Amino acid sequence: MQHLLPEGWTPPVGYSNGIAVPAGRMVFIAGQVGWNARQEFASDRITPQFAQALDNVLAVLAVAGGQAHHICRITAYCCNKPAYLAARGELGAVWRERMGRHYPAMSMVFVSDLLDHPAQIELEATAVLPV
Repeated sequence: MQHLLPEGWTPPVGYSNGIAVPAGRMVFIAGQVGWNARQEFASDRITPQFAQALDNVLAVLAVAGGQAHHICRITAYCCNKPAYLAARGELGAVWRERMGRHYPAMSMVFVSDLLDHPAQIELEATAVLPV
């Protein structure tokens, strides 16, 4: 996996501008919210929901034989921008605990609401596994 940083650009913090991956088995993970395997929310707070949503992404990926470092792209949808900004330090700690220093290409989109109430954040991912 090659992280793409155009010459002269300031390196991004917490994500990559782009990732190049040699051919492999692509895995597309649908949006995962912060509920458990029984589709129950343990919290309405963004940090525990983010942790559970990321765990859910990694659980789906594991079924395909993948690991965190195979993730090339994550799109996050969040319906509470002030809560997200206030929790960035906590969210970063959750990220490092599960993903280490692996930072895929990422997009953050703020939306008015998510389908599954009381979801605060939803993560979808694309991974490439070696063949």
